[in-house]
This record gives sequence, C-alpha cells and structure tokens, in this order.
Amino acid sequence: MPAAPNHRLVAVVLLVPVVVALALWAFAWPTARMTPRDLPVGIAGSAPAADQLQRQLGQRDGAFEIHRYDSAAAARTAIEHRAVYGAVVVTPRGPELLTASAAGPVVAQLLHDAVAGSAPAGTAVPVTDVVAAPAADPRGSVLGASILPLAIAGVVAGSAVTLLRLRGGRAALALLGAAALVGIIATALTDSWLGVLTGDWWSEAGALGLTVLAIGATVAGLAALIGPAGIGLGALLMVLVGNPFSGVTSAPELLPRPAGMIGQWLPPGAGGSLVRSVAFFDGRAAGGAALTLALWAALGLIAVIAGGRRRPPAPEAPGAAPAREAARVG
Repeated sequence: MPAAPNHRLVAVVLLVPVVVALALWAFAWPTARMTPRDLPVGIAGSAPAADQLQRQLGQRDGAFEIHRYDSAAAARTAIEHRAVYGAVVVTPRGPELLTASAAGPVVAQLLHDAVAGSAPAGTAVPVTDVVAAPAADPRGSVLGASILPLAIAGVVAGSAVTLLRLRGGRAALALLGAAALVGIIATALTDSWLGVLTGDWWSEAGALGLTVLAIGATVAGLAALIGPAGIGLGALLMVLVGNPFSGVTSAPELLPRPAGMIGQWLPPGAGGSLVRSVAFFDGRAAGGAALTLALWAALGLIAVIAGGRRRPPAPEAPGAAPAREAARVG
C-alpha cells in the first residue's frame, strides 16, 4: 500500500478520538463542575441580622459576591439592572428572597436552596420573582438551546462565503445580509411564534443577527487569512468552545474558571447575554456583550476585505500539469 494512503489512514484513526475527547471535555467538564463562584447576590436590611446572613453566605468558600443595599426597593432595582442575580431582604418576620428567573432559572433555584438552608429550621422563605422568565419557557430551555443553532448558522455563513469564493466587499455584504435575515427569522420564531422572547422585537432581531455576524465574519476572516483551514479553526472555536462555555443554560459564574470568563469573550456567550438583556431586561447591562460582538464582527470583516485584496493564484494553463509531470519523470 502506498505511503500516502497509510499516512491518511493513521491520521483519521488518531484524529477522530482526539476530536471526540475535545468535544466531551468542552461539553461535559463545565456541567460536571457547575457550582457558584463569586455569584453576585444582594442583601438588604439592617444590622445585625443582615450582617449575620452575610457571614453565613460568606462561609461558602467564595460562592457569592455580596452586595449590600439599604432597602428592598434598592435591591429590586439592582436585580432589574442585572447588577445581581437576586437578593435576600432581612425583615422582622425572617428572610425574603428576590429572584430573577429570566436571568437564569438555575440560579434562581440555587439561591432559593441557599437561603432556605441558612434560615432557621421550619421557616418558610417567601420568594418574589422580580423579572420572571416567560410562561412559554419558564426553565429557559429554549433560550439555552438557541445558541448552538446560531453558532452553526454563523459557521455555515462563513463557510459558504469562503467556498463560493466571494471576496472583499461582496463577501462582507453576503455576511451582513445573511446575518440580518437570520436575525429576523429567528426573532419571528422565538418571539412572534413561540413567545419565549418578550422584549422589543427589533432589538431582539439585532442581537440575534449581530451574534451570527460575529461568528460568520470570524470564520470567513480566518479562512481569508490562512485558507480553508480557517473554517475548521473557526468552527472549533465557536461550536466546541464558545457554545459550552457560553453559560446560557445556567450562568457564567456557575462554570469552572476560566471557562465562564472565556465564554463571555466569545460570540456565543456574548450573544446569549445580549439576547437575555434585550429580551427580558429592556436592554440593561447589554453594553459589554454588544461591544464584544461588534469587535469580533469588525475584525472578521476587516480580515475578509483585506484577504479579498490579495490576488488569487492565476489559473494553470491547459496542459501545464501533464508537461510538468512528464518533465519530472524524465
């Protein structure tokens, strides 16, 4: 058997297990190590009861980042502005919990369990959902499941631009158009039809489209700079790393370090945070995520346009290859 086929056979045998191991690590590791790490939580109320509760929560080995507020109204405002995921209000009747299931149902349940565990035995903890998840998606399952299709859409858009040999401005225009249409269609499905997004329609479409554009432009930009291998690199970065590290199904602060932080630097995680802000919190705390996506999109489009200015290799004249082969053999 020729040496080249043997090499390809060995490459396939070794490459497939490596890819599987990488995928299992990226998807299973964050889930298996899910626990709160500096999760922003508020405490409202007067000392000494509020101080005692802060000490109790502080004993959980850095699980919570405590923010103190003078009143329940101030804590509620902090939740609505996404400064904290929830807050405990200390009252003469006992602790009361304010949550925001729209920020993450997993976090809301975790806070309830933590506060109930810290309360005196037999004490019921009243819960107020300040920003509730939509009735059509109370567990946030649809939003969490939507990030992977957006990542795939971006990879497909970037791949199509490369494989169809669109260059420069035409490639950038194709990426912009595809992202805009995906944003509109995705919003029509998730907002108008399913009712799982409940914010401003066009803001949601813009957030979804910007997410796809950031991913697609990155994939196409890498391909324009380093060739077709850029498609694989972009897909690896966005799907096998960006999607499981996004924290959309839980929260970035629940993922092991530094996965949660890395996830928010990548388009899938930033896109999930942006969509959550515009869909449920009137766009509050959306600036960081929008800036991250805009930077990825801008850098990708610059790479696409810059790559399009390079002259493509001239087509080989008919008969040149056979003549070159004959000369080599001779």
